[in-house]
Amino acid sequence: MSTSPRTYDNVPPRRVAFLGLGVMGYPMAGHLARAGHHVTVYNRTATKAAAWAAEYGGQTAVTPAKAADGAEFVFACVGNDDDLRAVTVGEHGAESGAFSGMLAGAVFVDHTTASAEVARELAAAASSHGLHFVDAPVSGGQAGAVNGALTVMCGGTSAAFDAMKPVALAYARAVTRVGDSGSGQLAKMVNQVAIAGLVQGLAEAIAFGQKAGLDMPLVLDVIGKGAAQSWQLDNRGKTMVDDRFDFGFAVDWMRKDLGLVLDEARRNGARLPVTALVDQFYADLQAAGGGRQDTSSLVRRLRG
Repeated sequence: MSTSPRTYDNVPPRRVAFLGLGVMGYPMAGHLARAGHHVTVYNRTATKAAAWAAEYGGQTAVTPAKAADGAEFVFACVGNDDDLRAVTVGEHGAESGAFSGMLAGAVFVDHTTASAEVARELAAAASSHGLHFVDAPVSGGQAGAVNGALTVMCGGTSAAFDAMKPVALAYARAVTRVGDSGSGQLAKMVNQVAIAGLVQGLAEAIAFGQKAGLDMPLVLDVIGKGAAQSWQLDNRGKTMVDDRFDFGFAVDWMRKDLGLVLDEARRNGARLPVTALVDQFYADLQAAGGGRQDTSSLVRRLRG
């Protein structure tokens, strides 16, 4: 866990809640606590919440509603649309959901990678409670969460965005509003489409170079100084050559995200032939037992 100090100019302590303490949420909530905010956490597995409180000194709650009680900002990073509905409007009735406990005028910030449809649905539900909702999926992976260097793509009103941005900068290097409700999720889909194509291209390049007998670490160094340079090449190229994939963004998570992309494409008529193909390649990796490996494991399909 990164413990490097950060500067939070002109951001007074806020009463906040964080729902969902997975590999992303745990360090993100930690950055909020280190920034001086009064943090209450909720996690479906209570022992994880207790461990977080022991490490950071915050409070725990047994339901999302209790975590959000009196909160000015509630942040969430859960698994999917259904999980998000459960923590907002309530899995066992509205009284258990965060919307029932938040202060009037408070802002719910959703960092889950979910559908644009559920973002719009929950924005409307929040408004009916006198609340604000910002869909704010992130890019940067676990390392970005640990190091407080995430990129956040936000959809919602300008007022809600302006209120949440200074608080979210506790764990982000860039927080940008890209449009109205749902736009943050759509921007994240664009991000995942781009990554899927990049990783497949890099996998094919490495497999080709290895078949040709090239010194691939050297070749990657060379092409990384030219037009082929990318984050994926810089951070995943040599580990792909070394057949190391026990880290990073899992295939299972990428398939969930690409499923959202392809569903949205069917709605809006976008043509995504490469994305659909790469999704099937990831399905092959899942079938071979590689669902928890990093997305760069695409190269394994190409090795004979």
